[in-house]
Amino acid sequence: MYFKVTLVQKGNRSNVVVEAPHKRAASSKAKRENPGSAVVRVEETSAPLENTVSNFFAQFQRNARGKISLDQKISSIRQIAVMVDAGIPVHDTLNDVAANTQSKRLQEIYYNISRDINAGKSMSESINPYADDFGRVAVAMTKLGESTGNISGAYHKLADILESIRDNAAKFKKAIRTPLITLVAMAIAFTVLIMVVVPRFRKIFEELHTELPIPTKILLAIEYAFSHYGLFILVGLIAGVYLLIYSYRNNPNFQYQVDKLLVHPKFYLINKVIFLSTMHRYTLIFGELVRSGIPVSEALDTAVGMVDNLYIKEKLLTVNANIGRGMSLADAFEQTGLFENMLLQMIRAGEAGGQLDKMLGKVTDYYDMRFQDIIDNLAAYIEPIMMFFIAALVLLMALGIFLPMWDLGAAVKNG
Repeated sequence: MYFKVTLVQKGNRSNVVVEAPHKRAASSKAKRENPGSAVVRVEETSAPLENTVSNFFAQFQRNARGKISLDQKISSIRQIAVMVDAGIPVHDTLNDVAANTQSKRLQEIYYNISRDINAGKSMSESINPYADDFGRVAVAMTKLGESTGNISGAYHKLADILESIRDNAAKFKKAIRTPLITLVAMAIAFTVLIMVVVPRFRKIFEELHTELPIPTKILLAIEYAFSHYGLFILVGLIAGVYLLIYSYRNNPNFQYQVDKLLVHPKFYLINKVIFLSTMHRYTLIFGELVRSGIPVSEALDTAVGMVDNLYIKEKLLTVNANIGRGMSLADAFEQTGLFENMLLQMIRAGEAGGQLDKMLGKVTDYYDMRFQDIIDNLAAYIEPIMMFFIAALVLLMALGIFLPMWDLGAAVKNG
């Protein structure tokens, strides 16, 4: 996020724009960069034009360079775990994995990590610059493997975590594929009917010289727009979708508002899917890190770094701060308002009995169970909505075409 910081130094007032995650960090950064200055005011502002342009080209470059698929990451991490477990040095392992991977980006990263290790850096230091590519959990598990001397075990656990995330994502995509195909088919069929059927009735409707029903007016208006501005509408839709995606990825305020909307209780079904999948990922990573011996504070930071929804992330970021003030983990979780009372009781019991990792495992299983239930019954949940849209389109077409015909028939019969 970007903040405009007003500074005062020797009676002179000046404004600087800094990039920081929150106001406090922006204030500290401005003080560091301007020694001897006092911060008067910090307010959020839009990104400078040069930053927006550079971010746009940087994102374009990243897209052109290619994204690393989760399958490729899991496969390479498994290979590293197996080869290190077999006693092969990490430097040679990384070179072999890089030579055998099909991803150019992954190959480049592993060669760079291998070169850094050969130059005397630790593996965690070498992989840290690529946290955006691998995720913070990979950096945390690498540090854990180094501290325990068991890189193989840490990477096997890392692969298990990533596989669980991948399987849930794949299951959701599979469940939603059929409804999406149906929606696309409906849109195509409706467009064809508008472009082919409605024009044949337009002349008949115009010859009636009577007031047309509202459904007919709607059909004629849609047909006129498609016939005269169809290309502009298509380009506008594509540009609008791209603009929304770009704004979501590059404007934190816009992303926050969208994320907040998506998890709102009135946002049918999608709010549960996003909430449950996010909480499952968070508790899964947090629980596995705690079980592996990573301190709770560091595990919380790593787990919250894997949360994509900014609205949920904002609430979870308060957990570590509240623990630092002396609050228990269960109480800190309760303050977020995201956890059910039953889950909070389980976490309290785990803290009191020294079995926090086991209780976190049960919390993860609970979220996974609810998420799987929604995915397994997704078709049943979506079917009423699909039927409503199909019925609405069919009704619009039928009333729009046949109502004037009925009026014409009644006029002829009365005449």
